Parts: sequence; structure tokens; C-alpha cells
Amino acid sequence: MEKYLYLAVNIFAISFPLVRSFEPRIKFATKWYALFPAILITAIFFLIWDHWFTVIGVWEFNPRYILGIYLFELPIEEWLFFFTVPYACMFIYEVLIYFFPKDIFKPVGKYFIFTMIPFLLLLAFVNFDKMYTAVNFSLGAVALAVHWLIFKDEYLGRFLFAYLVHLIPFILCNGVLTGGFTPEPVVIYNNAENLGIRIWTVPIEDTIYSMTMLLMNVSFFEFFRKKKTIQ
Repeated sequence: MEKYLYLAVNIFAISFPLVRSFEPRIKFATKWYALFPAILITAIFFLIWDHWFTVIGVWEFNPRYILGIYLFELPIEEWLFFFTVPYACMFIYEVLIYFFPKDIFKPVGKYFIFTMIPFLLLLAFVNFDKMYTAVNFSLGAVALAVHWLIFKDEYLGRFLFAYLVHLIPFILCNGVLTGGFTPEPVVIYNNAENLGIRIWTVPIEDTIYSMTMLLMNVSFFEFFRKKKTIQ
């Protein structure tokens, strides 16, 4: 049964959001027209990045916990990850908008942007020899800058709220994948390519990786949603 572990994480991540997509309050399924293109575009970007890092040895996948089905050197579970997890994260994003109509984090959005961008770029620069740290933090800074240039602080507060809330299931799921409950991790990181700082068993870089992935999904989701509204 060990080989089903990564698959089980994917199923766990998407099961509740998918079932609740049709409930009458959030009506998440009615937003699929904007959600699915956002997830697909973001997934393509991250799968290219993931493939590159797998090939050069920044991380690898433990055959003990996967089905053994590969596509372009990536296990099928890793492909699923970039669809199931963003779906769940965007569900959180929409649920928070429904239950908290006031954008309580909007006042801090601008300060977050102008603090995080130079902070991430500085960390990337001083850790240029660590591939995951340097690339991850640089891309995080770029994603924040691009979002700000396009949307300013229109969605930043909503994004920040969702990001903070999503850290709870994120740490749980990534904890499973990084060996928090098992003798060996599912995803094996090359510690020479990261800072070696962990939250439980999760590399600190993963929090920025997840931030970038969520921000890209939110950006494309709101772009497609606004485009339909204009039409």
C-alpha cells in the first residue's frame, strides 16, 4: 500500500473542495470557466520548472511511495499535484471571499509587495550557489512584481488571506511528502541546493514556491473572470 501514498495526498487535497464545489453558497463550479485555464497555465509553467529540477538533481521522487508511472521523468502523482493542490487552494480563496466580504488584508498588500520583493531578491543573490533557493526566491519576486504591475492591490488582500490560511493544509500535505509520517520522504530534496531550514520536515523554500503557485493561479483566475465580466 505504500506505493499509493503520493496518490492519496492528491486525493485528500482535492476531495472536499471538489465535493463542495456544487453547494449553493460558494457556487465554485460556476467559476470553472476561469479556474481551469488559470490552473492549466500555471501547471504548465511549474511542470517545466519541476522537470528541470528533477533532471539536474535538485530533488527526486522515492519509488517506494509512487505508482511508478512516469511522464517526462516525472511521476504521474507529481503531474496531478499541480492540478489538485491549486484547485484546493483556489477553493479556499473563494470560500474566504464569501465568508469575509470585507477585504481585511488589503491595507497591508502594498507593504507586503514592497517588502517581499527586495527581501526575496536579496536572499536569492546571497544564496546564488543554492539552485532551489536562488531560482525559487527570484521567481517569487518576479511573480509579485508582475501581479502588482497588472492589478496593483486589487486582489492582494484576498490573496494574502488565502495564502495564510492555506499554510495549514500546506504544511500537513507537504509534511507527508517530506517524511513527516514515514520512514523515508516521498520527495527527496538535495540539501546542497537549499538553505537546510525546515518547518517540521518541509523546506522553508516550499513556502515561497507555494506562494508563487497560488499567486499565479489567483492572477490568471481573476484575469479570466474580469475578462468575462467586461464582455
